Amino acid sequence: MQQLALLCLATFVAAFLASLPPGLLNMNAAKTSIEKGRKNGVVFGIGVSATVVLQAYLAVHIAKILSRSPEIIEILMQVALVIFGSLAAFFLIKGKKQGTESIEFVDGKKRGSFTKGMFLATLNLLTIPYYAGLNTFFHSQGFMNYTIVDEAVFVISAGLGTFLVMYLYAFYFDKMNQKTHRFSKNANYILSALMVILFVITLVKLFFSS
Repeated sequence: MQQLALLCLATFVAAFLASLPPGLLNMNAAKTSIEKGRKNGVVFGIGVSATVVLQAYLAVHIAKILSRSPEIIEILMQVALVIFGSLAAFFLIKGKKQGTESIEFVDGKKRGSFTKGMFLATLNLLTIPYYAGLNTFFHSQGFMNYTIVDEAVFVISAGLGTFLVMYLYAFYFDKMNQKTHRFSKNANYILSALMVILFVITLVKLFFSS
């Protein structure tokens, strides 16, 4: 039970932090809320979260299939190192550029809010490798055992963590908007630091397992 609680909390926090910096999805959740009302903003967030659940499920099963061969575990951890290192650099660079880059908004007139959320979430190509890397890390630490319950906890927690961010943007963007650039930079730096920590832990684990 303690293992499941840890898996749930870790996945939820990882999903929340990954969705927190202003970007395509959460800013469009805010835009939908402003233009169509908060209810539609929440429905948009549900659409995003539903897609994240599917992407997390796919990431789990990719790692699960590969991990069935003991000799592949080391390769998976090496892949996780590359993912965490790349994401650390990505979020660091994004944080430095945040003051100059603009957020892209997508016209959703031809789509319902739920469908629009799902559609835009599929454009986020980092989601599957991000959750695959996390899943590999969790498995190496012993609290992701690929049981049905573990997989359900992982994917549901990923969806809930993402939805909480969409909800906050839909309801509280007006209050957050004044500090968007500073908030965005800090959030990206926090994510970069988190990826560095995961990189170091995975590197140590890989070194001692060799």
